[in-house]
Amino acid sequence: MTPRRARGAGLGPDRTDEFLIGVLALQGGFEAHAGALEELGARTRIVRVPADLEHLDGLVIPGGESTTMTLGIERERLAEPLREFVRSGRPTLGTCAGLIMLDRGHLGVLDVSVRRNAFGRQVGSFEADLDFEGEPLHAVFIRAPWVEEHGEEVEVLAEVDGHPVAVRQDNVLAVAFHPELTGERRLHHWLLDYAGVAA
Repeated sequence: MTPRRARGAGLGPDRTDEFLIGVLALQGGFEAHAGALEELGARTRIVRVPADLEHLDGLVIPGGESTTMTLGIERERLAEPLREFVRSGRPTLGTCAGLIMLDRGHLGVLDVSVRRNAFGRQVGSFEADLDFEGEPLHAVFIRAPWVEEHGEEVEVLAEVDGHPVAVRQDNVLAVAFHPELTGERRLHHWLLDYAGVAA
């Protein structure tokens, strides 16, 4: 999967260490995302306060518990710095609760409305094989949301039972599942590819 602004322009493996990618670490599966990015050769930084966003080339907002993450963002006064980061055009990947954090009702940088726990609570967790931009992708859903409504600029990349579970809008890619748990690295590659375009 290549960035919208650079169809067909890949990032060479010898360039991945040029980019510093932040992983929001207030709560949730941040360590697995950092590990996935480092596996691809990128440098990572844990993000807990506004100063941690400085000089980053990209950002991951991981899964977790959205209410706890919201409280952490408020406590650390991260909301506006996060909005400014996304609006700067740098690539941002949100997974599961990260999708919720990016939506209209939270940070407001992704033109979607999201239903929390749309597939049910913990017992509603499941795995599914998705058609992701025309290619198969195995996904793990844990207390997952789905996109209930989205604006015209939002591109739907994958659905489950007619409900969007992967969307992209400019420099933001957000999914309802957990790619960091399955060895799936296409989304992390997208982040690095887009960082190369935006640099």
